[in-house]
Amino acid sequence: MGPNGAGKTNLLESLHMAAQGFSPRTRVDAQVIRFGEEGARVSVEGEHGGSPVAVEVTLRLGEAKRARLNGAPLRAAEELRSMMPTLVFTPDRLAVIKGGPAVRRAYFDRVLGRLFPSRAATSIEYAAALAQRNGALRRLAAGHLTQEALEPWTHRVAELGTELVAARSELVELLSPAFAEVASELRLGAGELRYVGEHPTAAELEHRLEQDLARGSTGLGPHLHDVAVTAGGRDLRSFGSQGEQRLAVLSLLLAEAELLAKRGEPSPLLLLDDVLSELDPERRLILAGRLRQVGGQALLTATTAEALPIAPDELVEVRPGHARRAV
Repeated sequence: MGPNGAGKTNLLESLHMAAQGFSPRTRVDAQVIRFGEEGARVSVEGEHGGSPVAVEVTLRLGEAKRARLNGAPLRAAEELRSMMPTLVFTPDRLAVIKGGPAVRRAYFDRVLGRLFPSRAATSIEYAAALAQRNGALRRLAAGHLTQEALEPWTHRVAELGTELVAARSELVELLSPAFAEVASELRLGAGELRYVGEHPTAAELEHRLEQDLARGSTGLGPHLHDVAVTAGGRDLRSFGSQGEQRLAVLSLLLAEAELLAKRGEPSPLLLLDDVLSELDPERRLILAGRLRQVGGQALLTATTAEALPIAPDELVEVRPGHARRAV
């Protein structure tokens, strides 16, 4: 707890950096370093899956980010994300609901990677093949390539696109009942997730070749798909209030946490920043009950202890420049 501007969000950001190897608010590491300083370091000790864990992430201006796990250096700090699942809620996460399809595709692809690690690279491989086909389309339009040279990339995009649509559809089908359950508890209404889009075929891509040549890019495939997030039959992007959109993001996060727990994985770390500000007392209690049910550790920020729905296991007071256990 602490007043606005005291550094509560920075504290959660540092924990996310330690658990995932990157900031939840920016991918530009230099923005994480305090103004006027040359570097920053986050060091965290704890327990994950019953085993002790010690993480250290170091940033210096002009240098690559470095991370160590239990004393051993990692090739990349982002390797941490596959080892210690962490789910974060911040006010800007409302973009998952109110933003465009690209934001939702990116969000659900990250969820896909956490729930199905073996499929984590599918969206990356598809994006790489798509970039190759788009480049080939532009070279073909300029007369620097033959149509036969384009065909392997057309078939590769169709193959990987089919895999990606299948993986996303399976994820949405798995996540939707859990989302609906949490949404109902939070009195959002009858919630539903629905994947919008069909897998591309090589024949369909070849049929629209002239259109793709004219636009210089591939106009069919999962890079254009969406996930509809609805409640009570309403698309929350277009017809949901900001409060309803906030509840939908919370429902998505808690649904994923529940599925991770059901798979026998260690419960994820939940970082919830300013999650209580627009929840009424009843919904705050419901949220607290859900967090107990998921298990694991959850950190919530609030301006006062009175804003918390139940007595916390531990209360940390944050003031500019320091954080300490409240007495």
